[in-house]
Amino acid sequence: MKNKAADSLQDLQYFGEFGGVNPSISDSSTYTFLSAKTMFDTFEVNTEGCYLYSRHSSPSNLYLGEALAALEGTESANVYASGMGAITSVILQLCDAGDHIVSSRTIYGGTYAFMKNFLKKFNIKTSFVDTTSIKAVEKAITEHTKMIYCEAVSNPLLEVADIEALAKLAKKHNLPLVVDNTFSPLTIAPAKLGADIIIHSLTKFINGTSDCVAGVVCGTADFCLSLKDVNSGAGMLLGSTLDSLRAASILKNMRTLHIRMKQHSANAFYLAKKFQEDGLTVSYPGLSNHPGHEVMTKQMNHEYGYGGLLTLNVGSLENANSLMELMQAKKLGYLAVSLGFYKTLFSAPGTSTSSEIPLEEQKEMGLSEGLIRFSIGLDNTIERTYQIMKECMMQLHILPEKTLQN
Repeated sequence: MKNKAADSLQDLQYFGEFGGVNPSISDSSTYTFLSAKTMFDTFEVNTEGCYLYSRHSSPSNLYLGEALAALEGTESANVYASGMGAITSVILQLCDAGDHIVSSRTIYGGTYAFMKNFLKKFNIKTSFVDTTSIKAVEKAITEHTKMIYCEAVSNPLLEVADIEALAKLAKKHNLPLVVDNTFSPLTIAPAKLGADIIIHSLTKFINGTSDCVAGVVCGTADFCLSLKDVNSGAGMLLGSTLDSLRAASILKNMRTLHIRMKQHSANAFYLAKKFQEDGLTVSYPGLSNHPGHEVMTKQMNHEYGYGGLLTLNVGSLENANSLMELMQAKKLGYLAVSLGFYKTLFSAPGTSTSSEIPLEEQKEMGLSEGLIRFSIGLDNTIERTYQIMKECMMQLHILPEKTLQN
């Protein structure tokens, strides 16, 4: 599948107020009107081209939103102060008290906690299922279901959703399919596969510099406007709109996303193949033995590879912690949560980003204590990185005996 998203992004041009090659930043919390009637109309119907208040929107946010809509191939996009701000706004816009959600069982821990724990306050229930099984998803749908939710590539187990199949199922039951595409920007284009709403944590690959927290909702113009409605819009009323200065910063960083994603993917694929040859338990969608390899290969944009995330199971939490601490000491990267940074980031998700999921459920889904999630960086010489990582594993006796003998 040929993806023109990078070309669409490149074609976007905005002149700054004084002819700058970057658009001017709207450093204002509120905006003036030439007439009282225009102010009234903006409150009532979101008048095109008029700005009301930065919690509603701003020129800087609209520039970034337009770029993100071009990235995902949707009509519109709203930007938020965090990925969770985007996720919670969508859920609360689509669901009322007594409604039901069908969600993937392997999702970001914050999303899981919001769905399982926080939504109880509103009597909104969630069924967590294996979304790689279309039968399991359909079986979970009830008369109260209002949405199907999944991650294109799941956090942290890297399960791959068959978005096209899920979209067909969603349409069969007249439900929106909401896809979190944080792990796979450019690599997967959910809207082209039939998804209705696409969410990103912009904090990760899209921004790429680990210096801010932000999120986006991409969808139809009507849905994005509904989120900003002054009377009933979850995005407007929850107050999770992104700051203009950060929006301008992210927009600049987006210009290199296509270059960065290729390098992240190439480096991750190289390490995954090497670790597999060494006899380690590695999970990466680019490996032929990965359960989601065929689905990923079918729906991905091959120009950008299989993504920058991989996991290693090193047997125990003690091994995982010792290895991560040693790799950080060797300057291979950082023992830190998040992903998409220019340096490699690694964490044990069972005790960090997925710690909200109870231990018994972690075990049921296959999230072991010894699992390390790697967000592979932009290393120029990935062969050198591999050799140092291998030395760390040998020092800690994590590599299989046959590898040590070689």
